[in-house]
Amino acid sequence: QVQLVESGGGLVQAGGSLRLSCAASGSIFSIERMGWYRQAPGMQRELVAAITSGGTTNYADSVKGRFTISRDNAKNTVYLQMNSLKPEDTLVYYCNALIKTKGGPGPVYQYWGQGTQVTVSS
Repeated sequence: QVQLVESGGGLVQAGGSLRLSCAASGSIFSIERMGWYRQAPGMQRELVAAITSGGTTNYADSVKGRFTISRDNAKNTVYLQMNSLKPEDTLVYYCNALIKTKGGPGPVYQYWGQGTQVTVSS
């Protein structure tokens, strides 16, 4: 069993910063990719940022230059530094991880965190 535990959401004024963290634990052999998604009510989750085990990153156009994703492979933890926050960033943010639970050839499983609310006031 694998768990993703998020922290760091909250309320901030426009222009401010927040840092989200997500730690993976459990039966983990390797983590192929970790990332953050966000979701508005009634809408599909959208990718915010992701980072591979090798450090390759990708970002949604709406957050490029403002958000930075990083990871600590030794701690199985991913971070999202969010700067210059805007009211439209107000959403629930979900941690996502693609994980192999065993070595050798085999499936990669997708896991989600429970979500953390980010609220940006104008």
